[in-house]
Amino acid sequence: MCGIAGEIRFDQQPADLAALEKITHHLAPRGPDACGFHSSGPLAFGHRRLKIMDLAPASGQPMIDHQLGLSLVFNGAIYNYPELREELQALGYQFHSDGDTEVLLKGYHAWGEQLLPKLNGMFAFAIWERDRERLFLARDRLGIKPLYLTQDGARLRFASTLPALLAGGGVDTDLDPVALNHYLNFHAVVPAPRTLLRDVEKLPPASWLRLDLAGNREQQCWWQLEFGPHRDEVMLELPDWRDRVLDGLREAVTIRQRAAVEVGVLLSGGVDSSLLVGLLREAGVDDLSTFSIGFADAGGERGDEFHYSDLIAKHYGTRHHQLRIGEREIIEQLPAAFRAMSEPMVSHDCIAFYLLSREVAQHCKVVQSGQGADELFAGYHWYPQVDGHSDPFAAYRAAFFDRDHGELLETLQRKWQGEDWAGEFVREHFAMPGAAAPVDKALRLDTTVMLVDDPVKRVDNMTMAWGLEARVPFLDYRVVELAARIPARFKLGDGGKQVLKEAARQVIPHAVIDRPKGYFPVPGLKHLQGATLDWVRELLLDPSQDRGLFEPAMLDRLLSDPQGQLTPLRGSKLWQLAALHLWLDQQGL
Repeated sequence: MCGIAGEIRFDQQPADLAALEKITHHLAPRGPDACGFHSSGPLAFGHRRLKIMDLAPASGQPMIDHQLGLSLVFNGAIYNYPELREELQALGYQFHSDGDTEVLLKGYHAWGEQLLPKLNGMFAFAIWERDRERLFLARDRLGIKPLYLTQDGARLRFASTLPALLAGGGVDTDLDPVALNHYLNFHAVVPAPRTLLRDVEKLPPASWLRLDLAGNREQQCWWQLEFGPHRDEVMLELPDWRDRVLDGLREAVTIRQRAAVEVGVLLSGGVDSSLLVGLLREAGVDDLSTFSIGFADAGGERGDEFHYSDLIAKHYGTRHHQLRIGEREIIEQLPAAFRAMSEPMVSHDCIAFYLLSREVAQHCKVVQSGQGADELFAGYHWYPQVDGHSDPFAAYRAAFFDRDHGELLETLQRKWQGEDWAGEFVREHFAMPGAAAPVDKALRLDTTVMLVDDPVKRVDNMTMAWGLEARVPFLDYRVVELAARIPARFKLGDGGKQVLKEAARQVIPHAVIDRPKGYFPVPGLKHLQGATLDWVRELLLDPSQDRGLFEPAMLDRLLSDPQGQLTPLRGSKLWQLAALHLWLDQQGL
């Protein structure tokens, strides 16, 4: 787990090492243990290292193999690297280190882009082919590891975070109206390749990109998620799927324990994280730490789920850490949390992950988290609304979008208005082949787009701000593909996630299963009031913060009724506007 950066020139000039040094320095929190650089004419790499898989210097980066003519920078973890190493050794390759980085380097030499489907893990990496003078970039199936790019006629730069690219200079920071439309409509989800900045893109998940010194680009998507059971699975019933899910999760949890001595779990008290604790215990992990966070109640909503997380911690005898955060600390820490974001995120639990990661990093370097279960197994409330609907797109939009197009036009000043770009994106995604049932269309969109650019990005940004590696067993690609094959009727029952709940009943106490669904709440940011509301009002009405984005009449309307202006997902529309201002301010834009 690391931070990576690089530059390739198209103008016969050497790479700008001074700019790359600034970019790499900005990535220091992601890799506090070591730093390295490599340059060769038009190509330069920078790397910040978090030592997990192999602590020895031999696994340092950038990794250069002069015999093969390849150099590499890599962010992530390849869990099946021992098996791939054996396969490569059988082909005659010799190894000089014990980690996963050298496996990637030699695997690319052996198989080229066909290496990617062999990988089980989370990754973003760049490989320079010295003799062919080509750069190869790739990202994992679910986009767990980020990769941001900026390109002009002279060069392409890449980095693990968008703010790091800004630190290198030479980036046009104008906003992208299409991305702004997505941000305000699609619950702050800006699908790849777009970002809020017109001059910065992100490599889409499950994609690779190859460039040469003339600036020619070749890009491909190397994995797609297909829905519906295989022919030999059509007759399977709930117990059959339950057993397959449980077996798949056991393998996913176990393989993610490789090279993880100090083990932690982010324990919310819900089914997903509780099941991870139970499976880790099954796998023989005795010295297990769990971490929960809670906030002050607000708007009649409870700010913690300690009752359930305490139940699991006591049941399994974990070393449990309970963190309670007051309103003052939330306000104090929000700017730092937004500085750590590659893109603005409105989910109020971002601050929860940021502060919880601060606590966890004092005890562990690796933590397992339950992200992805709701998107894979239909845990959200909108899936029953979409199921069987004659117009699944309309049902999804009504349940998920933050505002309709008319309200969006009332929110934005004329310069930023445009077509219903977010709506058309979702409509086109629903029309793609590969998911026939209405609910499967929604699950595919949420798994391959929303999950990538909201929950997964949130966890990466907030944990890596503290040099903490988060592993997400539910996003093992084998579990993801299995979940996509399970018919919707086995997911939607029992209030959602039925097949996962049935699997969990074989492992954990039923009290955390047979309960109302909870979230990772920060009520003070959802129900804006008191000092938090005063802070938001000052932020939005400060003349120095006026970027000509929002119509004053809409700001007045939202500020006059902050409790009543909620999105269909019960989020604050006012907070959404404030979050964008705060992110732009923290990035110096």
